[in-house]
Amino acid sequence: MNSVLTNQTVLITGAGIGIGFAIANALVQQGANVLLNDYDEELAKKAAEVIRQAGPGRCEACSGDASNVAFIEQMVETAVSTFGSLDIAIANAGITVFGDIFTTTPDAFQKIVDVNLRGSFFLAQLAASQMRKQGKGGSILFMSSVVGHQAHPGLPVYSMTKAGLEMLAKQLVIDFSPLGITVNAIAPGATLTERTLDDPTYIPIWSRITPMGRPATVEDIANAALFLVSPLSRHITGQSLVVDGGWTSISPPPV
Repeated sequence: MNSVLTNQTVLITGAGIGIGFAIANALVQQGANVLLNDYDEELAKKAAEVIRQAGPGRCEACSGDASNVAFIEQMVETAVSTFGSLDIAIANAGITVFGDIFTTTPDAFQKIVDVNLRGSFFLAQLAASQMRKQGKGGSILFMSSVVGHQAHPGLPVYSMTKAGLEMLAKQLVIDFSPLGITVNAIAPGATLTERTLDDPTYIPIWSRITPMGRPATVEDIANAALFLVSPLSRHITGQSLVVDGGWTSISPPPV
């Protein structure tokens, strides 16, 4: 039996490793055709090659800066020319810079805002414009974070951008709903990725303070993404789904 995502075309940014890679991989395994973006060209090519082997969907790499509006437009055009349409866009690209408000420089501030907010906003704009031309609806998904819900030391700008994405999902309901386009956000909590696994204290700390007894895997986040971009969630829009093992319910600090 065909998956509900068979032959759907997906554009996902920042997917060379981590959560983005897991989402792209899961989509291809469900029969979707994925245009995988990462800033690092070699990383994007390697990720697409690995994912293609999983099948049955297709996966092609598209490297470049996901905060650059001209490049976002190019990605949308590439998705359509490669796979024939664009049905789903996932704004996964994001960066984190640690530091309190007193140490945050204007350059660091602008870089975080450009990638996390500007890139997500214009991916939504340009992808939805293509979906409007096609006339068959679609799905937009933003990648937020639990720190968009709860304050966390050292992340004032990052947290601000993640909360902003959740408000953007609500706001875009006004413009996208008449077009049959859903727009939602996922807010992952502590998640095991290549970056967090480099920290030997990460698993013990987050296992202790997460009610479910462990941090999330990238597959946990990918499963949530599959649901929110599939036809199974067509009446869910403007929402933010927290995937954190219950951490935001009690919010103990990671000390």
